[in-house]
Amino acid sequence: MATAKSGDTVKIHYTGTLSDGTEFDSSREREPLEFALGAGAVIPGFDAAVEGMEVGEKKTVNIPCAEAYGERVEQAIAVVPREHFPEDLKPEVGMSLQVPREDGTPIIVTVTEISEEAVTLDGNHPLAGQDLTFEIELVEIG
Repeated sequence: MATAKSGDTVKIHYTGTLSDGTEFDSSREREPLEFALGAGAVIPGFDAAVEGMEVGEKKTVNIPCAEAYGERVEQAIAVVPREHFPEDLKPEVGMSLQVPREDGTPIIVTVTEISEEAVTLDGNHPLAGQDLTFEIELVEIG
């Protein structure tokens, strides 16, 4: 039977959980995730886990944060004075915002704290610093 290899387009079902068992994402209630294996479309550890699987095969893999979204980086956290925000923007903790980097490219940040003077923005991925576990089922190799 054929196995998934770099360059193949694959469809998979997955359920992702944190080390405490909390589910953070699943494709079970929607269409399978489709991506090109080895193209960098998913986190490196996920890509590596799917490579070599056969259609119908199921497995559970533990992916350390270094092969997922990386460690949390303190330099990705900024405290921004409130006057730098548009007057009509009412930031709330947990809100995602798109802000430009110094070179103009956009980055998604999360509001983590609000005071009268400033808003704390975190540019780390929400799953940074987390080891992840995935239950994976290879549905199709294209």
